[in-house]
Amino acid sequence: MYNPYIEIIEYEVRTLHKSHLKNASIFKAFCDETRLLALSLLQRGEKCACELLLQVNVSQSTLSHHMKILVESGVVTSRKEGKWMYYSINEAGCEKAIALLKNLTSLESNQTQNKECCAWLKNVVPKLAHQQD
Repeated sequence: MYNPYIEIIEYEVRTLHKSHLKNASIFKAFCDETRLLALSLLQRGEKCACELLLQVNVSQSTLSHHMKILVESGVVTSRKEGKWMYYSINEAGCEKAIALLKNLTSLESNQTQNKECCAWLKNVVPKLAHQQD
């Protein structure tokens, strides 16, 4: 039996999953001491990868890996000049990370909405289980 509510819930779950993957990439950027060191060095302005290599004390491929994670998170930007990569802090990406953290850690103002949702699910889930039998 077709139930439009199931389709809506599945769509919302897929959308949330994609959103959580992107959000996780932002937080992943801050979960490694090498990346945190690179970020602290970038606070003084744009740096060439060769400068970072001297100060971070990792191999070129390891630095590349860490910088890729920082760039993918949006917290750092990169540009190529000749054969060298230059990195700098992306203010817009940092603002997004701050807003995301605030959003994820703030309490919802309308707690009754959650109670209504739970009450609705308590009625729907047994019906769905019965339909699949």
